[in-house]
Amino acid sequence: MRMFNAETGELVRIDNLERRGSTLIVKGTIFGAMPMEAELRPEEVRKALKLLNFKLVLFLLTLPFRRSTGAETQISADNAESIWA
Repeated sequence: MRMFNAETGELVRIDNLERRGSTLIVKGTIFGAMPMEAELRPEEVRKALKLLNFKLVLFLLTLPFRRSTGAETQISADNAESIWA
């Protein structure tokens, strides 16, 4: 899984998730070069769940079935007008 910034640069690539006791270990690379191993603790998951609302939960459930709208494939309305004009 990869996460991008607004300029479509790769921020984080997650290569592996594993369980260690009651924590989730996230392994990957930051900025394509720096290896990282992060812990996700139960109290942090509880804090994250408090950020969710009903509409966001529905969105997250449908997210795997949506098309990607990455900046390299998305044409803004302004560009579309100039292309077809």
